[in-house]
Amino acid sequence: MAEAELLFSETSQYLKSEDVAQLKNAYAFGQGAHSGQFRKSGEPYISHPLAVARILSTLHLDAPTLTAALLHDVVEDTAISKAEISERFGEPVAELVDGVSKLTKIESQTPEEAQAENFRKMLMAMARDIRVILIKLADRLHNMRTLEAMSSAKQRRIARETLEIYAPIAHRLGLNNIYQELQELGFRYCYPMRYKVLVKATKAARGNRREVVGKILDAINLKLKEAGVEAEVTGREKHLYSIYTKMVDKHLSFSEVLDIYGFRVIVEDIPSCYVALGMLHSLYKPIPGKFKDYIAIPKNNGYQSLHSTLLGPFGLPIEIQIRTAEMHRIAENGVASHWLYKSSDDNFDGLHPETSQWLQSLVESLSDSSDSLEFLEHLKIDLFPGDVYVFTPQGKILTLPRGSTAVDFAYAVHSDVGNCCVAAKINGENAPLRTILKNGDRVEIVTAPYAKPNPAWLGYVATGRARSHIRYFLKNIQYDESVKLGERMLNQALLSFHIDPDTITEEQWDKLVRDSAVKSKNELLAEMALGKQFPAVVAKRLTLPLESVASEQAAGPITIQGTEGLTVQFAKCCRPIPGDAIVGMIKKDHGLVIHTHDCSVIAGSQRNSENYLDVAWGKDIARTFEASVQVSVVNKQGVLARVAAEIAKAESNIDDIAMKSDGDYTQMRFILQVNNRQHLAIIMRGLRHIKDVAKISRIK
Repeated sequence: MAEAELLFSETSQYLKSEDVAQLKNAYAFGQGAHSGQFRKSGEPYISHPLAVARILSTLHLDAPTLTAALLHDVVEDTAISKAEISERFGEPVAELVDGVSKLTKIESQTPEEAQAENFRKMLMAMARDIRVILIKLADRLHNMRTLEAMSSAKQRRIARETLEIYAPIAHRLGLNNIYQELQELGFRYCYPMRYKVLVKATKAARGNRREVVGKILDAINLKLKEAGVEAEVTGREKHLYSIYTKMVDKHLSFSEVLDIYGFRVIVEDIPSCYVALGMLHSLYKPIPGKFKDYIAIPKNNGYQSLHSTLLGPFGLPIEIQIRTAEMHRIAENGVASHWLYKSSDDNFDGLHPETSQWLQSLVESLSDSSDSLEFLEHLKIDLFPGDVYVFTPQGKILTLPRGSTAVDFAYAVHSDVGNCCVAAKINGENAPLRTILKNGDRVEIVTAPYAKPNPAWLGYVATGRARSHIRYFLKNIQYDESVKLGERMLNQALLSFHIDPDTITEEQWDKLVRDSAVKSKNELLAEMALGKQFPAVVAKRLTLPLESVASEQAAGPITIQGTEGLTVQFAKCCRPIPGDAIVGMIKKDHGLVIHTHDCSVIAGSQRNSENYLDVAWGKDIARTFEASVQVSVVNKQGVLARVAAEIAKAESNIDDIAMKSDGDYTQMRFILQVNNRQHLAIIMRGLRHIKDVAKISRIK
């Protein structure tokens, strides 16, 4: 195969002859393993791992990485085992192949859970050896290049995953070329119509731009030559996905985005960067607030450059990047620049400190999160960082994602600081912990020895590190405290059944512990505090020591007051309110979820399952509930105001409203705060009296 000969020829330029021989051996082995297998495009399957190895060879990666690239699908797609690869090509290659291979699917997993678990496995391997993700990124890049053979539904799913996960990881690791190509291909298949429109518009505008770009290039070269600065100046066209995101984020038209030209200036050394910047600022006026010095303060992935936006000829904004050749090499190849132009004997120890720190935080998130979906959520948060630079009281610079708060800063300093923070001082002034930080802020965290994380922090923290540590702490409250809290919750449930907690015997407890598959009474109490057991259910079972769980329901329903807190939730699908016939469903890690009897979500379920309990509303419930109502009104001026006034007159609040016009009528959907069915009936009766209301109904 010609592609194989090209790989061996290219790698012989920087690898030893014995390494190239190993690649030839791996290619032959992989070709045999994939014999008879074909891609969707009809090509022999071996063409894919060969293309992946060629992508990595352009980065001058070492022999084990390229060998693993050639073999990366054999464990997953053939009968070859990891042990066989280890025996033939060595343990390092086998570990790399295993890191890239997907897990065997577990039957009980949903597709989302399986995907999240595979990401978790891959990133855990990446944290041990960065080459795992380099192989995976090259694998994804070639799959994206050949995505045309897939169905449109698969194209969109894979493209969205690429835009959400793989392209940001490539960006985080500084692999600029791979990052930009993944983005372009992801955009092409995720939004095919938008992509085609932008391609057509860009081609039409390109001819008009060529002359202007040429004039600016000549002017920049002349100015730098006058200053005696040796430089290589290139003009660059903005990428389609960059144009698209700028149009969406800033609500700009295509012509406004296209007017921003990009130029790159590569000079000999750092002093020349600043001299060149000064000369260009004298050539064209800089736009205030559009200068960034990434040389003094590098990005997380080691990227260094001077960025400035200037007002060019005809009032057009020009983006300028100024950097040295070494900075340019790192900007294009990121972590892979360690191998580029170096011998295969080098060990990989050249990661930029910030990248190492990100990988370390990734390991912490992996260990702190027992749930793969939760870990994937943390990862996505961390993959879209802005560039907010803040200072510690000692003057150390910390880089945080845009939107980070003082709590995020505290956890970035140390997990113990985050867990014990009680207040913050920003630029010498007291500020709430939820304050969003700005570039240049000097932040000091005030801690207290007995302070603990607040669950409310999860509502505004921006970093995966902070979110992971807060959740970990909340899930692992000290055992003794959990037991005490669980005991209080159980006693409250027993008293609601008019049972004195002191009358429960040890025999009753022993039977309940055996039936609950826990080790002790204290463990059961702790599980109640953590929301894994429902206190009312435990209380009911304690009072029926000689009966089975199935017979509980015959003993009378569990009373729902609406004040049970997080252990009782009211389903959003049917929004039950007092007066509705209801049923309780025990959902893992959610406690008891209350549905209406006629809820379509549970219509097909087995009501006699142990996951369902008979429940009933208590008397004199003193709280409000959500009810969803649809009102069809004639399209007339002021009708919304009249409907809202009638709802307020009935002493109800509007939580949410959505409207959709349909010719002469508008459909209004309200979420209202009501006390019970009688209260809702009063509201609906009042609305029917409005002349312009055509129809009204409750949505369940």
